[in-house]
Amino acid sequence: MDDRDQPEEGIVLTEQQKRRRRERSLAIAWTLGILVLLFFAVTLVKGPAVLHRPL
Repeated sequence: MDDRDQPEEGIVLTEQQKRRRRERSLAIAWTLGILVLLFFAVTLVKGPAVLHRPL
């Protein structure tokens, strides 16, 4: 008896659910990328003065 002969158990997504999951993942990735670029741009604009501040 081999487990490979048995069908997989669990949740099987429809094509529409897979497509929506991919769209959601891409939206999260784009948002994260834009946030990283925004932080990078703010750091460049502020310059090295960011490191020299009173404690």
